[in-house]
Amino acid sequence: MGRELNIISYNLREHHASGELIDLARIYDVDVMCLQECDTSDMPDDIQHLTLADSTKTNRLGLAIYYRASRFELRGTRVFALRKSMHDRVMAPAHERLLAAKLYDREIEKEILVGSFHAAPLTATNSLRRKQIAAAHSALRIMGPGLPTVMVGDYNYPWFRNSLNERMVESGYLLSFSDKPTYARYKYFKGHFDFVTSAHTRIDSIDTLPQGESDHLPILVVAGVED
Repeated sequence: MGRELNIISYNLREHHASGELIDLARIYDVDVMCLQECDTSDMPDDIQHLTLADSTKTNRLGLAIYYRASRFELRGTRVFALRKSMHDRVMAPAHERLLAAKLYDREIEKEILVGSFHAAPLTATNSLRRKQIAAAHSALRIMGPGLPTVMVGDYNYPWFRNSLNERMVESGYLLSFSDKPTYARYKYFKGHFDFVTSAHTRIDSIDTLPQGESDHLPILVVAGVED
C-alpha cells in the first residue's frame, strides 16, 4: 500500500482566488488539485510541483485538474456535459460539469480516477442536482470500471443531505464532507457545499482550509486506495 493521496478541491469564485494556488499546493503537499470556477484561458501548465492534466474549454465557469507528475502517469481525461438547469440555459455556456482524469499511481501500481465536479446552482432543484451527481457517477464508472474513484467539488447541496446520502449508498458511493462549513459568503448563511463522493477508496479525513478570496473555502481530502 502506497502513501495516502492529498487532494484539494477549491471553487475559485470566478477565478478570484487563483493567486492562492501556489501556496496551497506547497503548504499542503498536494498530489491532486481539482478546481471549479476557474478561467481556463488563464491557468498555467504547472502550479509548483503539479502539472495540468486538463481543463474544460467552453464552460463559462471552468474546471481543471492538476496532478503530481513525479508520482502519477496521466492515462487519459474526459469532460462530461450533464443535464442542464434553467440557470445553465440562461447563463450559457455552463454545461461541462464534470472533468475526470485517469491516473496511474506508480507508488501502488494501480490506476485511480479523480473527478472535479460542479453541480447546478441553488436556483436549481435538489432533484436536478441528484440527477447530475448520478450521471457523473455513471460517467466515471464507464471511464474506469471498478477503479478507485474520488469525485470532489461544489455539489451546491447544503440542505437535505440525508436523502442524497441514501441515494449514494444505493449507488455504491460514499458521501463525505468536511469538519467545518465550506461556504461563507454571507455572515448568516453558511453550510457544506463542497463534498467528496468515493468508491473503492478510503477517505481518512477532510479538512476545511482557511478562507481566501473565494466565497468557498478549499477542502483537503486525505484518501487511500483499498487493498
